[in-house]
Amino acid sequence: MILRSALYLFAALPLAAQVRFAPDTISIDIDGKPFTEFHAGTDVGKPYLAPLRSASGKIVTRHYPMEMVEGESRDHPHHRGLWFSYDDVNSIKFWENDPSYTKPNIGHIVVRDTKWNDGAKAGTLTMVADWKNPSGKVELMENRIMTFYSDPALRTIDFDITLTASGKVVFGDTKEGAFAIRLADSMSEKKGGKMVNAEGQSGMKDVWGHKSKWVDYSGDVEGEKVGVAIMDHPSNPRHPTYWHARDYGLFALDPFGQQAFDKTQPESSWTLEKGQSLRFRWRVVIHGGDAESAKIGELYNAFAKM
Repeated sequence: MILRSALYLFAALPLAAQVRFAPDTISIDIDGKPFTEFHAGTDVGKPYLAPLRSASGKIVTRHYPMEMVEGESRDHPHHRGLWFSYDDVNSIKFWENDPSYTKPNIGHIVVRDTKWNDGAKAGTLTMVADWKNPSGKVELMENRIMTFYSDPALRTIDFDITLTASGKVVFGDTKEGAFAIRLADSMSEKKGGKMVNAEGQSGMKDVWGHKSKWVDYSGDVEGEKVGVAIMDHPSNPRHPTYWHARDYGLFALDPFGQQAFDKTQPESSWTLEKGQSLRFRWRVVIHGGDAESAKIGELYNAFAKM
């Protein structure tokens, strides 16, 4: 963790995106307001961003299990803010890997380096992590660039992730993954929230297990309508991706699963030989209103051209 130089950047530069460091945590401010914190996750088995806020300051992620808030759901403790992991990498579980679990073959994603770079309209946080099996052997190396943008109405993060196999790696076919956010309870479909995809299909019944280039999930937070869109770049392998979006607030895309979502499809077979890589580009947009008022389709088209 490059602590000294990052602290200097924060102190010296009055920029749109700023960063503050603490042990295992990086706090990111946008336009002088708190946005999110990057947690290395040394105690929970994977890195994640939480909480995430809208431009107006509304927290759009569930507090649990990082905080205990009365009345909030307490299921799935491995759902932490915004994260990326998968539950079948050479049969190792990197998704359902909360420390409270006693399941076999639980792996850990270990962050070994971070670096912050500033910009006039954006800042980037670069992360290098090892996906380790229970014996400590590295199955995958992850290089991730997260770009945080300044905007008066939106909070946008771009993710550029490359996975490189340390040896032969087989991704199994499961719905348990991969790039995900656990939304605030009040935004969930069960509480009146709405999910819609690029094809105009809405509701868990017609969004879950379907392919689409983007999905938006909106609902109420403290009296304000807010939403979160996740976008799959057209350059990604297996674009458009399958979606693992649930009515209780889990919202994820999964490029690795196939038959797990559509029983008419053959079982997915995705293998990387030693040294081979996969690259994914995803965008997260936190906005006011719903998908239509936020013009998510237009925002996706701009992302697709990048």
